[in-house]
Parts: sequence; structure tokens; C-alpha cells
Amino acid sequence: MLQFRHMSLTSRVSLRLPRHGRIALWAIVLWMSSPQKDARAESTLHYKFQTWQEDDDRIRVDAHYAEAEHTWATGDKLRLVGLIDTITGATPSGQPAPAGSDQVPLSQLKDRREAYQVEYTHPWERASITLGYGNSKESDYLSDVWSLNSQLFFNQKDTTLLMGYAEANDDVTAAFLSRPRDKKVQDAIIGITQVLSPRTSITANLTYGKQSGYLSDPYKIIEKETEILPGLSLDLTFPENRPSSKQKLIGFFSVNHAIEPLNAAIESSIRLLDDDWGLSSQTLEFAWYQRFGEKFILRPAVRYYRQSAADFYAVDLDASPIVPPAEATGRFPYYSGDYRLSNMETWMLGLKAVWEVNEHVSVDATVERYLMNGRDQVTSPSAYVDANVFTLGIRLWL
Repeated sequence: MLQFRHMSLTSRVSLRLPRHGRIALWAIVLWMSSPQKDARAESTLHYKFQTWQEDDDRIRVDAHYAEAEHTWATGDKLRLVGLIDTITGATPSGQPAPAGSDQVPLSQLKDRREAYQVEYTHPWERASITLGYGNSKESDYLSDVWSLNSQLFFNQKDTTLLMGYAEANDDVTAAFLSRPRDKKVQDAIIGITQVLSPRTSITANLTYGKQSGYLSDPYKIIEKETEILPGLSLDLTFPENRPSSKQKLIGFFSVNHAIEPLNAAIESSIRLLDDDWGLSSQTLEFAWYQRFGEKFILRPAVRYYRQSAADFYAVDLDASPIVPPAEATGRFPYYSGDYRLSNMETWMLGLKAVWEVNEHVSVDATVERYLMNGRDQVTSPSAYVDANVFTLGIRLWL
């Protein structure tokens, strides 16, 4: 189902740093991960705190996430989500490491985001519709998002067909832009979930996305050796310039299986992405959910991500005839020194523990290690960074 794009605890990192993955919990895994509640448990409250801390004191993100959900006897459901996070630290500016150094220049960041989301679901016997709206606000960024998702049920609900659409309208207002810039993001999804047996289900989704408007990062620059006077050249910096449009296609497939003799469940998935910037990626995820007795669950998980470089990625423009303008235009020629568009790979290794205190309370804690490596032999290794992620949560059934 299409979701409000800025609401996840780690999405704030993804605005300026590589995304790190989240394990989706489908039917069997949800059963393993949560206490089974009777029909009278119609309201839940959920709170999470997460810290993302990069090595060498680079970027730190602290996020507070709260969710309230109520389901009426009719099956109608209202979901409210709120998020506050802060980002501090330093991230590569887009310049290469200077001569005689192996460290890329860093830019300092400090910001705060406040976001909320509202979703309402109305069910019928063989279908449901969910309408959502969300808003995210930062000092230099404002986003309004709405979404519409429908589910159709067949074969006594063993087969679910998903169709959804989401649209975001963003305003970029970085202080050094000559004027505010607009950005529009549209995503459409179609997918199917099939229950193969009481213990096994599969899901397959296809997502098409389109972006238009100001797609450059206002905080990223690129370097070019420029002749100032005959015989005198200096390394000058210019704003990056990405295309003003992008289209992408994403395929996703997952398998979920419960292993009753071991009181466990597994989830594995693959995600393939291709866009018209020349960037393609592959994501593989695997998680094992192991229940111990009636109250404890452990979930080790691993995620591997690999991507090719965007067509216009370059460490610098020294060997290029391009003469960059003073501000991004969104028109050809395109160029960016942002390491997030380079040929690279990442790993996420994590362990989550869930304690079902009683029928009304569940607490969880997650420790994850994020590893990143360049694969192009051109980008300085110092551009890439590893990180630790810690998450604490509590859920109440009322």
C-alpha cells in the first residue's frame, strides 16, 4: 500500500543520506510479532524513539514517532501518526577530496522536522478503500501528500488485489535559492497477495513513479577547475544540476512462511528498481522471527542493497567542457557530485526483540548496523559512512 513518504522514522535520513531498509510485516509475520487481541480491542497507541548515529560523528538523527488507531464495530478505521525529528552533524558537500588528502569536504547540517498523517479506511465485504493525507514541515522544505488505496478480496480473502495512487506537492525554500522551487511526486502501485497455504503467502507489486520540478539537492555542490586569468586557474564550486523530471519502475516480490515445529516464521524479499537517470538497484532482505514461549520474539534480519551510478554522476567537472551556471536549471547538461548517486552497495544487519508484557502492552528494542561501500574506484572512500541505529518502542491495546 502506498504510504506517506516522509513518515517513517528513518525517512529523514533518506532525504540527504542513503536509505536504510525496513522489513515489511505481512500476515504470518504480523501474527508472530504481535499479541493476538480479541474483537473488543479496537484502539491502539504506539510510540517509538529512534537514533541514527553515523561513525566519526557525522550525522545524527533523533526521531520521536507516535501512532493512534481506532477501529469501529463496522470495520471502519482511523489512523493518526505524528513525527518529530532533528538532524545534526556533517555530510559530504559534493566536492572531491583535495590534493594530498583522503577526506572529502563536509557541510554542517542542523534542522528539525514536524510531520503528521491521517488515514481513514472503509471496508466492504469484498473490498476496502483507504484515503490518506499528510504534511511534513522543515525550515527549508514543505510537503503535502495525499493517497488513495483500494483492496479487492477474492477466493474467501485468500487473494488480495491492491491498487493505489499517491501524490506529493513539495516546496523547497533553501535560503540561498533565488526563489522557492516546486516539486511534484506521483506514484501508482498495483499488486497481489496470495495465500498459498495456512503457513505460506506471497506478494508481488509493481510501482510506477514520476517526479517533476526542482529535483536537485540545494545543499550539494560540484567542483570544476576554472581559468580565471590566462595561466591562473582555481577550483571553484557550483550547485549541482539534476534533470527536472524522473521516471522509475519498481518490482517487488516477497515470500512469507511460518515454520510451526520451530515456532518461527521467515520473510524474504527482492526489490528491483530502474529509472531514466540511469540508476538501477537491487535490494535483498531476509528476516527470521523466532518466538520463545508466550512472551518473547527475536528477529534477526539482513538487508543488502546495490545500485549503479546515475548517468550524470561525476566526482568533479575538471575533464568536462561544461560551464556550470550559478544556479540549477533542471536543463541539460546535467551533473552531480553527490555520492548517493554513485555506484555503491550497503548492508544492514539488525536484531529486534519483542516482549509481550501482557495482553495490553508490548515493548520492543532494535539494534542495527549500517555499512556502506563505494564500487566505482573513483569516489573517495571517505564519502561513504557506516552508522548505528537504535530503536525503542511500546504499543498499548486499549
